[in-house]
Amino acid sequence: MRTGGGNRRSIGADRLSLLVGICLFVRTISADEHSHIYKEKEEVVLWMNTVGPYHNRQETYSYFSLPFCEGPKKDISHHHETLSEALQGVELLFSGLDIDFKANMSKTKYCEITLTTEKYQAFEYAVKNHYWYQMYIDDLPIWGIVGEIGKGGDTFYMWTHKKFDIGYNGEHIVDVNLTSEAKVKLEPNAKIDFTYEVIWQASPIKFADRFDKYLDPNFFQHRIHWFSIFNSFMMVIFLVGLVSMILMRTLRKDYARYSKEEDVDEMDRDLGDEYGWKQVHGDVFRPAAHPILFASLIGSGYQIAAVALLTIVIAMIGEMYTERGSFLSTAIFIYVASGPINGYFGGSLYCKMGGKLWIKQLLIGAFLVPVLVCGTAFFINFIAIYYHASRAIQFSIMVAIACICLFVILPLNLIGTIVGRNWAGHPNFPCRVNAVPRPIPEKKWYMEPGIISVLGGILPFGSIFIEMYFVFTSFWAYKIYYVYGFMLLVFVILAVVTVCVTIVCTYFLLNAEDYRWQWTSFMAGASTAGYVYIYSFYYFFFKTKMYGLFQTAFYFGYMALFSLALGIMCGTVSYVGSSYFVRKIYSTVKID
Repeated sequence: MRTGGGNRRSIGADRLSLLVGICLFVRTISADEHSHIYKEKEEVVLWMNTVGPYHNRQETYSYFSLPFCEGPKKDISHHHETLSEALQGVELLFSGLDIDFKANMSKTKYCEITLTTEKYQAFEYAVKNHYWYQMYIDDLPIWGIVGEIGKGGDTFYMWTHKKFDIGYNGEHIVDVNLTSEAKVKLEPNAKIDFTYEVIWQASPIKFADRFDKYLDPNFFQHRIHWFSIFNSFMMVIFLVGLVSMILMRTLRKDYARYSKEEDVDEMDRDLGDEYGWKQVHGDVFRPAAHPILFASLIGSGYQIAAVALLTIVIAMIGEMYTERGSFLSTAIFIYVASGPINGYFGGSLYCKMGGKLWIKQLLIGAFLVPVLVCGTAFFINFIAIYYHASRAIQFSIMVAIACICLFVILPLNLIGTIVGRNWAGHPNFPCRVNAVPRPIPEKKWYMEPGIISVLGGILPFGSIFIEMYFVFTSFWAYKIYYVYGFMLLVFVILAVVTVCVTIVCTYFLLNAEDYRWQWTSFMAGASTAGYVYIYSFYYFFFKTKMYGLFQTAFYFGYMALFSLALGIMCGTVSYVGSSYFVRKIYSTVKID
């Protein structure tokens, strides 16, 4: 049986050091697989990573949780683990096999085991559930299957020989393949010998291209993917044109209706009060309900949008799919570094709303997303600990994350809040806010804020749901996502569609003389995440073969977290677009 794999190349690694209570990311460059340069007969380390059921990709356990035996070699010259690897459950353990660069190794026995009842049951369970394992050589992943079920389903076999075919080009390892051989029947009290061999071959593959064969262009660049992008792009053109034509013509009619003069182009003349959005000019800029929470969500949305945009752009430029854990490391670093963005926009908005409890807003804004992420992760972590899964996060990593929040994220948010309150925290609304709120008249049921919010997310979801399928498949199945250009385009399309739809929703709400547009515009965009989460249920039951409490909790927990972050981001985008629209229409008319 032949398997191969690889999708990470690491020229550096983020390390987290706790020094005098301050957590800092440190970029380090080491030797061997870190530099990917080898001399002849130099040590090449085979790392054993995880083992788990094939249909539950995220349910992984330490390789030696199964009673495999180690090779005779005990000492290695180097080892590393990054924060992102620890969070993703990457647990590299030395195999004990002696492999040297360009040095062939004939079939060699490296250990043997006796199948006691306990070991027999463990291997039998693994074979029944189609367990597979992952290893690394020079950061190139290799996949192998534990065994196979015999005919009739009552006998079980295990592969005991690992044959490594390693391709090299100059001083670099460019290709690794594993062939599993020597099928042995599992029987209680049987003795099983484990062997391996290594064959080195010169390869024409360039070092920069060594991951290309593991990509799947037939899947990610399928005509359906291109068609979905084209369809979404046409939706953007249609919506922008529709909003520009209908809304501007409608506003022009509104201006004409409000004006006492015949010339509708002279917008600075006295306007009459009849009905419609002008009637709420004294309340439209009234602070939103629960201003602390609202400002914190907007600040967090700005930060999430910045993280998403910058991470996608860096992934396009740097081909992060070739580096183990680099995408998560980059996202964490950008999120931490972008703390001032959260503080600036959240703090300035809260100050404009007349808020006085700015320290409370600062704390909620700084810790809103980290608490949601850590709360979800820790809940799943308890299940992972119960199952002894490799996804279980170590206590030291939890302490490190807490230190990052307290000593890095919070101070950066404080800086942004102070700057935002002083530079952009002064109210500059085009209309004065009345002392007494205006009663909201009755309206049709479909003009209620709740209905508008639910309907507002349909079109934005329609513009991204095909891309969601590809993203879900890359994370929950065995695909490597690399078409970040598509993702950037979909990101822009989502933002434009969200803004266009929300502007229309806001106009209808204000025209019904309901001035509660801030939360409505936010929720209209955020409801996109609700449809994404509903779609995740469809994907789970019809596109995957996942099973078990751990995998179910892991899937729906992290999909809820993803949807929540998407909702905060889309809600912020929709609020920003609606805010610009509201300011524009009320600054154009002359208010008595």
